[in-house]
Amino acid sequence: MAQAGGSAGRRLDQLAAPLLIVLILAMMILPLPRFMLDLLFTFNIASSMLVLLVALSVLRPLEFSLFPTVLLLTTLLRLSLNVASARVVLLQGHTGPDAAGKVIEAFGQFLVGGNYAVGIVVFVILVVINFVVITKGAGRIAEVAARFTLDAMPGKQMAIDADLNAGLIAEPEARRRRTEVAQEAEFYGAMDGASKFVRGDAVAGIVILLINLVGGLLVGVFQHGLDLAQAAQNYTLLTIGDGLVAQIPSLVISVAAGILVTRVSAEQDLNAQLAAQLGSRPQALYITGAIVGVVGLIPQMPHLAFLAVGGAAAGAAYWLERQRREPAPQVEPVAEAPKPEAADVSWGDVATVDILGLEVGYRLIPLVDRAQDGELLRRIRGIRKKFAQDMGFLVPAVHIRDNLELRPNAYRLLLKGVEVGAGEVNPGMFMAINPGRVLGQLSGAATIDPAFGLPAVWIDAGQRENAQALTYTVVDASTVVATHLSSLIQRHCADLLGREETQGLLDHAAKDMPKLVEDVSPKVLPLAVVQKVMQNLLADGMHLRDTRTLLETLAEHGARTQDAEELTTVVRVALSRAILHQISAGAGELEVFSLEPGIEQMLLQASQGRPGDGPGLEPGLAERLLGHAGRLAQTREQLGQPALLLVPAPLRGLLARFLRRSAPQLKVLSQAEIPDDRVVRVVALLGGAEARA
Repeated sequence: MAQAGGSAGRRLDQLAAPLLIVLILAMMILPLPRFMLDLLFTFNIASSMLVLLVALSVLRPLEFSLFPTVLLLTTLLRLSLNVASARVVLLQGHTGPDAAGKVIEAFGQFLVGGNYAVGIVVFVILVVINFVVITKGAGRIAEVAARFTLDAMPGKQMAIDADLNAGLIAEPEARRRRTEVAQEAEFYGAMDGASKFVRGDAVAGIVILLINLVGGLLVGVFQHGLDLAQAAQNYTLLTIGDGLVAQIPSLVISVAAGILVTRVSAEQDLNAQLAAQLGSRPQALYITGAIVGVVGLIPQMPHLAFLAVGGAAAGAAYWLERQRREPAPQVEPVAEAPKPEAADVSWGDVATVDILGLEVGYRLIPLVDRAQDGELLRRIRGIRKKFAQDMGFLVPAVHIRDNLELRPNAYRLLLKGVEVGAGEVNPGMFMAINPGRVLGQLSGAATIDPAFGLPAVWIDAGQRENAQALTYTVVDASTVVATHLSSLIQRHCADLLGREETQGLLDHAAKDMPKLVEDVSPKVLPLAVVQKVMQNLLADGMHLRDTRTLLETLAEHGARTQDAEELTTVVRVALSRAILHQISAGAGELEVFSLEPGIEQMLLQASQGRPGDGPGLEPGLAERLLGHAGRLAQTREQLGQPALLLVPAPLRGLLARFLRRSAPQLKVLSQAEIPDDRVVRVVALLGGAEARA
């Protein structure tokens, strides 16, 4: 029974709005008795006052987001009542001033003193106030607000996304803010259109007034045999009363619309704001009272009225000053309740470290402050998006916080709570980076680019064009930090691929390849092995975008072995064309380094007995080998060519780890990774006479 009652209640709620519209439209067609007209006119006045009071009490315009619809319904109700009352006036107007009900009679007799000339003037004044002043101004404000809101919408959405990506807000809060931004744009757009309803209502009121006047005179004289003066008296008063009883609620609704669109979101309603802001300047009230009092002393002026108002203003100012000077009431101290026993330590007291963190000094806070439109927030979001597109997985959000222990212009970058990079920038200035060949020198504070270690100079905005003409690379402070962060993410991307990120990558791939993902993990390989293979690829500078080939290779060889290093080797062979394309695009000759035969044989013998360890070289030879590799890689880099070392397959992983720190730009390739259609030419031997010297 309760469920049936609830279903019936929901059906009534769904039918309420359609029934209301149908009833309003029915009033235009069906004749209404006088008592019903009185009741509906009274309801129209009450509803307009209710709308005005709600508009006065809201803190933000969006709290009354239904106002455009309410405006349409109240306008439609007034027009329907005008049609219904016009029918009664024309049919029964010859019987006397109460022909259309007591409400219309009261507005025609009492408010304008029974003088139809005065009534016409009052009606025209109300229409002019409503149409020209209030409605036109409110419509213009709504139009401008709608335009500005739509223009600002992309920036607000980006700020929300930046907060979400930076970890400052959660997904539900971001969704709520996005919905609020969209509703704000829709509200002001609807208010811009809704103001046209009130304007049309004013025009319709004038037209209905003229029709009732002319039609009433014709009906009274030619159908009911009234003389012209009597017909004019009866029908004009009824028409004026009908017009006033419709225009006054219309004026109230227009005032509510104007108040709503001119409100600025605040923590107080309109009454509290007026009392706080207008009453916060007693000096202004003193001056106002003095001016009004002086005007009241001028001969021929109404002295009593001016002096009374001036005295009231001065008295209000004196009362406000006394209220400010009075000390706050002393509150009797209350005996403190016994403090509850401290709760025991729980897991909630354990603070976890952020995967990626950015700490800034206090002068850099505007760069990351959403309220100040921090440029760095948008750049960090762009970095994460670009990295995801290039490398094939999403890095964790960068958690940003200020650190008063840092120097004012300093920042530091953290990976799992450990500092991996730091620097200092000057907000409002530009860093001119020397890429190696510049046409002149710049005056400014010398510094080092934190991302790439290049010499640079801090310059002001006026030197920017000159620095660019001298072939310097000129970037602002937020770009310096963002570039440093981007380079560190690229360098440590293997450490950023955790279990959660690996599972997220597999879940994303499962949308297109569900059976393949299922065959790999957890059916064939544990998630930890898949993660380790992907980390090895990232450490070698490979991306994970070709997920299909990677997973197919793991599915094929995973049943044979679960060794991550061996699986990495077969995956690299499967991805060989992508590796070569990433390193050296095109199908031309491939210029590589090769190991000196003696060194190669020594390493092959050492690797058989020490799998997974270092290369097993004498320390002095290992140091010279590292230096030689660095010099060879630097030479190729200066020529604008990739530095490639071609080695036997068993040595590739071993040498890649050995050479990674001294020559990170040197890419180590296995002979099995070279396709048959690529021509290879050895341009230098690693470990030759120069390395042995």
